[in-house]
Amino acid sequence: MNLKELVSEATAQLTAAGVSFGHGTTNAADEAAWLVLHALGLPLDTPLSDDDSESKRLVAPEEYAQAATLLGARISTRKPAAYLTNEAWLQGVPFYVDERVIVPRSLIAELLVDGNIDYWLTESTHRVLDLCTGNGSLGILAAMVYPDVAVTGADISADALAVARINVDKHQLQDRVQLIESDGLQSVPGMFDLILCNPPYVNAQSMAALPAEYLAEPFIALDGNQAGGTGDGMDFIRSLLKAVPAHLADGGVLVLEIGNERAFFEAAFPELEVVWLETSAGEDQVLLVTKEALLL
Repeated sequence: MNLKELVSEATAQLTAAGVSFGHGTTNAADEAAWLVLHALGLPLDTPLSDDDSESKRLVAPEEYAQAATLLGARISTRKPAAYLTNEAWLQGVPFYVDERVIVPRSLIAELLVDGNIDYWLTESTHRVLDLCTGNGSLGILAAMVYPDVAVTGADISADALAVARINVDKHQLQDRVQLIESDGLQSVPGMFDLILCNPPYVNAQSMAALPAEYLAEPFIALDGNQAGGTGDGMDFIRSLLKAVPAHLADGGVLVLEIGNERAFFEAAFPELEVVWLETSAGEDQVLLVTKEALLL
């Protein structure tokens, strides 16, 4: 069996098993390629087309066994592949992950890398907060994109911050990315020119319907109903929008991801003037709000 045939076999197995995607891949073929290439120690950009010599190379029995073991774990545990490989990629940048954090997939990452929020920033934008930082990926990407900013990553979870520390060290950003433990903004010091936040926002009905892969992630990072609200997923966001003006410098902005919850967001904050930002998932997943709008 050659490499391409092994990936095709793995694709068929994932499809038959009915696993769910969304943690770095969106389909069985891409997931199979990821798992097989990782198991064989090959780069994830290894060509797998019919006319490429690498795809035709024979797979040794021990390599086949390694791939089968990883594929079997993916199917039997229903854990996201990123937890099994301890690696996730966001905008071409690798990050360490494990079960202490959600798998990074924020659409804010593409806005940072593509420069789609630069219009709202100025030459005085020097202080960035990544709230609900998780594994630290958004704060690290911000530091990479904006080499003259200082970044603070904050999270309520000490376990998540331990993973973020691994990634800050991995990318040698210790001098520019500070990590602090905080429940929302409660323990966050100072003022910021830009606040990034991908908070828990999933509504109660959606939480109840999540597939096993998502239930493998930390509950606290997904469930937006932990304050005993109406089940609309906006509990954390309600407290955030009340507190955030005191942490935004004049002219500062908040970039907030809400996923598929635009209807719930607009129902909860009908008078708030926001800018919806276009991403690969559409124009209703991430919003930007100015300090001035929050104070109205």
